[in-house]
Amino acid sequence: MRSTHTRARCFAAGARARRRAAGLCALAGALAVFGGACTTLAGASVTGITVYAAASLTDVFPAIDAGPSYSFAGSNTLAAQIQLGAPADVFASANTSIPAALYAKGLVEQPVDFTRNTLVIVVPKSNPASVSSIYDLTKPGVTIDIAGSGVPVGSYTLAILANMNLTRAVLANVVSEETDVRDVLAKVALGQVDAGFVYSTDAQTVPGQVRVIKVPAWAQPKVTYAMAVVTHSPNQAAAQAFVKEVLGKAGQAKLASYGFLPLVKPSEKVATKPPAKHRPGSHKTTDAG
Repeated sequence: MRSTHTRARCFAAGARARRRAAGLCALAGALAVFGGACTTLAGASVTGITVYAAASLTDVFPAIDAGPSYSFAGSNTLAAQIQLGAPADVFASANTSIPAALYAKGLVEQPVDFTRNTLVIVVPKSNPASVSSIYDLTKPGVTIDIAGSGVPVGSYTLAILANMNLTRAVLANVVSEETDVRDVLAKVALGQVDAGFVYSTDAQTVPGQVRVIKVPAWAQPKVTYAMAVVTHSPNQAAAQAFVKEVLGKAGQAKLASYGFLPLVKPSEKVATKPPAKHRPGSHKTTDAG
């Protein structure tokens, strides 16, 4: 009898042990599934999205996050593709007007500014035309390459020339207009033209191939970049996460390390245009158009 009770107790104890083991296995399985889901959600913030970005962001965006798929080109070209239904999740432009236009059409969410830049003149390392200032671009025979007026860097170039009353004289020497800033940089670096206008950040990518000539600060337009999540993106959460990543401390630090500028603070003073008599070469040409 005692033996029977002993066997029963042992059987019950074994059953309880098996139930506990089964429960632990189930919990472990649930945790594994949950953990895998968390990993997937974390990965979704950096993978599985397509970012359409201005050509000048070609180097820095993958450095901020190598996860997304990127398409780099002129901001206007990318915007046109988005209007035609291209599968972009995020759009980053080298100006604010193009994203604003897409927002007005309901194609992107509210754009946010995320960095700034400046323009410079680049010449081949050998500098065959002996260009030392923007005024040298008015000399007969100097060949110049710029981006088209629809491209942000092209419109910024025209703004500089207008600010300095150099539009007619400089444009007379323009031999080609490109679809993005990297094409301008390439032609100058290869010595196919004597000079070109690019962003300062682009000039830094080929230090051994070009020389940089600064544009006066007072003539610089306000070069601000803006980005937005594409309205019909099927990856809204991941797209928003990428935007936050770029705006975050680490993203901003990476932009700064590539030469991009922080957004203007309210207290920051804007460079003012000096009197005409103090501007070197201002007597050389006038803008009639």
